[in-house]
Amino acid sequence: MSQNRSLVSGRPRVTVAAIVEDQGRFLMVEERDEQGRRVINQPAGHVEPGETIVEALVREALEETAWNVRPLAISGIYLWCKPDLSASFLRVAVVAEAISEEEDAVLDEGIERALWMSRETVIGELSSHRSPLVLRCMEDYLAGQRFPLDLICPMI
Repeated sequence: MSQNRSLVSGRPRVTVAAIVEDQGRFLMVEERDEQGRRVINQPAGHVEPGETIVEALVREALEETAWNVRPLAISGIYLWCKPDLSASFLRVAVVAEAISEEEDAVLDEGIERALWMSRETVIGELSSHRSPLVLRCMEDYLAGQRFPLDLICPMI
């Protein structure tokens, strides 16, 4: 690890990301980042106080895409730092299946829309990815990387 990476302010923020595939297409979101730039991401967000990883994933997927999902497995745990060293994130990527869409749901502020995208389309949008973790999580999922959900124990 480079010496500069140790200068990241604060502790990593714990986030979850839903890796949801259906017939070769992935559930993604088009959103606005902090600078108002259009970005592509998996349904993802911060784990709230008192929430388990699984609870956060189900909530974030519904809030950002209007889809109810069922978590199945963990596909990876990633530590990523913004290039300007202003923040770091510990992302837990969870494989989930789409169960049902809530047609009347209102999406979170900043979310433009939910999209079903092929891997090729996601790669074609590389310059719009919220972070390098978008493609990395997808590639690890496609490589078959799976760990049991109880890899991360719920709060005790």
